[in-house]
Amino acid sequence: MKNKIKEILYSVLAIIVIVFLGLAPMGEKAFALNWGNLGMKMMEAGVIDQEKFENLYQERGGLNEADKKLLYSARNKNLIITPENSHMMLNMLWALGLGNKNPILENGPMMDPRYGGAANFASTGGWILAKGNAMDHYSMHEFIKLTPEEQGLVEKVAKNIYRPCCSNPAYFPDCNHGMAMLGLLEMMASQGAAEEEMYKLATEVNTLWFPELQKQQQKGGTGCGA
Repeated sequence: MKNKIKEILYSVLAIIVIVFLGLAPMGEKAFALNWGNLGMKMMEAGVIDQEKFENLYQERGGLNEADKKLLYSARNKNLIITPENSHMMLNMLWALGLGNKNPILENGPMMDPRYGGAANFASTGGWILAKGNAMDHYSMHEFIKLTPEEQGLVEKVAKNIYRPCCSNPAYFPDCNHGMAMLGLLEMMASQGAAEEEMYKLATEVNTLWFPELQKQQQKGGTGCGA
């Protein structure tokens, strides 16, 4: 009889745990991606100027402890993006996508002569939080090194991840959202994400950067594709 009661109690406890896990806060996206010391690396390289970055957020109430950890600590594990920190992460990933050395920036649409040079886009001219000019850091730093296979995966996925602000793919990162998405895709590929996982995570991040996409998803849209 006692054993039977124990079995029932364990079953009830298991159900409670499952329900609790299913009630995780909506809008919070936790990715199994190791941010590590990328914030520190980007400040050391100058693609993020510490003073400029902090001044920007000081005007908005200042960086909280979690945000500061992403900038100043080498002990960052799972990357968490929430509605509250999505703007800060947009800027962090923007700096990563712009500064990380990658053939997409050097040989892709950003370098098409008809656009007059890579410096003429919002994703480059608009990045004013670097030391010196943004183009001093354009594809200049090896924050993330990709194998040929990983680079191929990034290029494939980047060509199919679009954003609603300008309808261009991440392969043509001419705005801040596109450049940030490129940085995120590079992170995913370097840490073993499969193609399907990359599409899924990219879509979830887009729903935070573009809340209107969440409404489209609820109606059956995907947020990715032409």
